[in-house]
Amino acid sequence: MKLLLIAVFCIFSHCAFSQNPYSINGTVADHAAGTNLHYATVSVLRTKDSTLVKFTRAAENGIFNISGLQKGKLFLLVTYPGYADYVEPFVLDSTKNSIDFGKIKLTLKATLLADVIIKGKAAAIKIKGDTTEFNASAYQIQPNSKVEDLLKQLPGIQIDKDGKITAQGQKVNKVLVDGEEFFGDDPTLVTKNIRGDMVDKVQLYDKKSDQAAFTGIDDGKKEKTINIKLKDDKKNGYFGKLDLGGATDKFYQAQGMFNAFKGKQKFSAYGTLGNNGKLGLGWQDNSKYGSGNDMQFQDGGISITTDGNDALDSYNGKYNGEGIPVARTGGAHYDSKWNSDKESINANYKIGSLSVDGTKNTLSQNNLPTGIINSNSDENFNNYLFKQKLDATYQIKIDSTSTLKVAADGTAKNSNTQNNYTGSSTANDLLLNKSSRKISNDSHDKIFNTSLFWTKKLKKKGRTLSLNINQSINESKSNGFLKSENDFFNTKGIKDSSQIIDQFKTNTIKSSVFSTNLAYTEPLSKTLTIVVNYGFGTSNSSADRKSFNQSPDGKYSYLDTLYSNNYKLDQVSNIAGAIFNYRKDKSIINFGTKIANISFDQKNEINNTSYKRNFINWNPQASYQYKFSQQKVFYIAYTGNTTQPNIDQIQPVLINTDPLNIKIGNPDLKSSFNNRIDINYNSYKVLSGQSIYVGGAYNFTSNAIINSVDTDPAGKSTYKSTNLSDKQTSNYYLYAGISQKLKFRDLYTGMNLNSNGNTYYSYINGSLNKTQSNSYSAQLSISKYQEKKFEGRLSFGPTYTTSQSSLQKSTNDNGWGLNGESYFTVYLPGKFEIGSDASYEYRGKTKSFSSDFNLLLLNARISRKFLKSENLKFSLSANDLLNQNVGFNRNANGNMLTQTSYTTIKRYFMASIVWDFNKMGGGTAKKNK
Repeated sequence: MKLLLIAVFCIFSHCAFSQNPYSINGTVADHAAGTNLHYATVSVLRTKDSTLVKFTRAAENGIFNISGLQKGKLFLLVTYPGYADYVEPFVLDSTKNSIDFGKIKLTLKATLLADVIIKGKAAAIKIKGDTTEFNASAYQIQPNSKVEDLLKQLPGIQIDKDGKITAQGQKVNKVLVDGEEFFGDDPTLVTKNIRGDMVDKVQLYDKKSDQAAFTGIDDGKKEKTINIKLKDDKKNGYFGKLDLGGATDKFYQAQGMFNAFKGKQKFSAYGTLGNNGKLGLGWQDNSKYGSGNDMQFQDGGISITTDGNDALDSYNGKYNGEGIPVARTGGAHYDSKWNSDKESINANYKIGSLSVDGTKNTLSQNNLPTGIINSNSDENFNNYLFKQKLDATYQIKIDSTSTLKVAADGTAKNSNTQNNYTGSSTANDLLLNKSSRKISNDSHDKIFNTSLFWTKKLKKKGRTLSLNINQSINESKSNGFLKSENDFFNTKGIKDSSQIIDQFKTNTIKSSVFSTNLAYTEPLSKTLTIVVNYGFGTSNSSADRKSFNQSPDGKYSYLDTLYSNNYKLDQVSNIAGAIFNYRKDKSIINFGTKIANISFDQKNEINNTSYKRNFINWNPQASYQYKFSQQKVFYIAYTGNTTQPNIDQIQPVLINTDPLNIKIGNPDLKSSFNNRIDINYNSYKVLSGQSIYVGGAYNFTSNAIINSVDTDPAGKSTYKSTNLSDKQTSNYYLYAGISQKLKFRDLYTGMNLNSNGNTYYSYINGSLNKTQSNSYSAQLSISKYQEKKFEGRLSFGPTYTTSQSSLQKSTNDNGWGLNGESYFTVYLPGKFEIGSDASYEYRGKTKSFSSDFNLLLLNARISRKFLKSENLKFSLSANDLLNQNVGFNRNANGNMLTQTSYTTIKRYFMASIVWDFNKMGGGTAKKNK
């Protein structure tokens, strides 16, 4: 009777809809083996009431086609005996009258049960292809808790005290909201500010490159990503928070954030202010040139840069713990979709400043074949950076076969640096030199990047065409004063010469880089595909650096030609490559090469000299991936690349900032070739919460470019780059980690093993010096999270380092150490919370350093929540409770031993108040039941 009703329904459906042009098609296959499944049942149901619209059975080759459908919101249901059901929603309308679902891969129920846990009243976790999806309603979410609090409950995801996320054994660098970037480069702006009760689903997956997502060819470029899908009724309204704190020793912090949602539109704004080193100390510069669309080839050319080769270095805006910072940052975000989601825009604006003041003392020991030189220096510094950046990305789906993505960003920044330095060097208790200098520098930079990425699917399945165009324009102008005095002493400790420098310096550096890449994908067979690329690029740069000596009238008008130059650099590059992709069953193989032909022309306008060069860069690559299951993957890859010497090595700018360290050029330098092997294995089991990750890389370089240093008896060092012809430099890293959820009190345990090292060569006063450094460490960890009761983590483990120079074997830096960290929060009755976090570092004494080093940093806090909604919190906290943060670091690198002491943030006590406010979905959020 039931079959008769279905048959009658199908007949009437065919009669009613035979005039409708809407249709779907696809192929049903086994997920693991990839073989097609014949006679699978394929049904189309109406989303609104789950009414069956039409159904069919796949053919013997697994192919199905359903036509005569009505437009509207529907979903596809595919079933096959012994396999888990496949469900996918879709929409048919006037702009999309047919849908090709491609190859639908069904998973055996036996396999699915090994990886998926069903919890409580709803499916807590679902595996959908390569995506692990968590249902937020299956977890307890407290009032005003954040996304971070929700993520801590999800199996396989861990968050440390600083908000860094680890998922399935890998670091998560990107957190999206409804598939869109949210301020782009800072995941904590999502996890620490968006409320947990707004979340519908949490999706965890490996985000592929734009090119791989478009072609379907896995190029091995993946990034562990979390996507936060919001509930539909929470996409209207606003929420935010205010955080104010004042502390002893004039420390303070303030933070505010506001978020407004209206359907498919999102607007957010935030601001921070603080001098305690914990808020907004800058943001990353994600340059669009050379990234973004992933298939762009790097030409490996020669370029003029502004980092590290100017007489007056500009402040880069980074804070590394040295000095006392004052940070002021703010930003706004907007994204929206329209035209049936065919068009979208994502825009961000950021503005901020950072100033850092401090002092530093450095002790160094230079171990030469002829003896030892000891140096002692003191400096005080004041660095300031102001920066603002605007970026926007617009995407449009032109038709069912082509898309266009346009992105642009502009940055304006200015920095100011003030530095006072004094130092001296001795040998055998005799004074060799003494110096003092003052440097001031004011710099203004402008950066503009734009890119276009167009994709087109051609008639043959798998045949695609894409075009990538990038333009980058940079301009940097700086000027400043250099005043220094240097005294040199003879072997008896008597001064025999002096050098006084008083100069005004100006730098104007400009560059314009244009590049294109055209990629064509052609399926050669069912298992083999080729991607052919061609790219053309031009680069035009200029660097006008001038030094002026003081004239009798006190003005700086005498040009010093020795320390001045005006370089112009023009480059033209042609890049071609072919990558083959072989995919069968569980294996994916990629192999191919890229070749770049580059013409290089540099001219010095001051002395009318030129330097021309033509070279070819060769970049082979190969990779193999074997996917045991959806949660278990093995991957190995090889890449090779030719590296050309840079301008600073061939023809450096003469710098007189530090007369004790002089750098000269080597126009006879040749290219080096680097080989890199990467390997990793990743396994994750949702049911047991177990993750295993093993990875490593090994690099070795032929004809490497190394340093040659000659130090004279007065302590002057002259640096020159040279090729290492008969030996290879190398480095490696190894990592192994395992984590497991225990049934005992819901504890999460883990163990990590790490090792890294390098072998490097240099010439010291004509003698070849081999430096070998290795580091080994192990770490055990245990963590627990119990909603509104307790959360904490403890990790610790030993380290052993080796560092030895072939010229000074007696002064090796081999020794043991111990590192550990912990944090916990206990939720008490009466809405009270107490918590603490600590870090410990120990370094044992070695032959290089005669004393050991201990550092324990302990922070503590107590807080209470107020109001019925618990959205007001008052806290008292202590930073560096034991007052042990002394600002200390020491390092052994080859023949050079260095110990540094610097100003840093020490103990303070702070009182703060945090207010969370919201009005989402028509009212204040309530606790999930």
